[in-house]
Amino acid sequence: MGRREVSLALLDTHVWIWLLNGDQKLNPKALKAVERSLSGEAVLLSAISPWEVAMLVSKGRLTLDRDVGEWVQQAIKIQGFRVEPISPEIAVASTRLPGNIHSDPADRLIAATARHLGAILITDDQLLLDYGTAGHLKTLKAGR
Repeated sequence: MGRREVSLALLDTHVWIWLLNGDQKLNPKALKAVERSLSGEAVLLSAISPWEVAMLVSKGRLTLDRDVGEWVQQAIKIQGFRVEPISPEIAVASTRLPGNIHSDPADRLIAATARHLGAILITDDQLLLDYGTAGHLKTLKAGR
């Protein structure tokens, strides 16, 4: 009693990028949720997020201040972050998500990971936010 429970937070890939690049797009509520989760070493990333970052770089849709491999290696070593593997259960669950959700496999894996862990997904993706509003996922809007 009296101990504050730390909620698990899973960052959508773009939120992870915003956070590490010091982008001011994160709203105060989302930033506070990340900080609270970091204090309990409970900020999660799906294992698909490093792949998404590398794909964005390879397609010229994202520019980083260093090589993408180096950026990812440094980013996943930050204290308080944990990369959640894509287990067989999560992989299968991503194909059986209830309701209407993204057809994008990466977003499906991220949603399935959040559901599997009971984590709140911090995202600015409107389709994922709508999925949360429909009651299929705990979400928190990331952007201002």
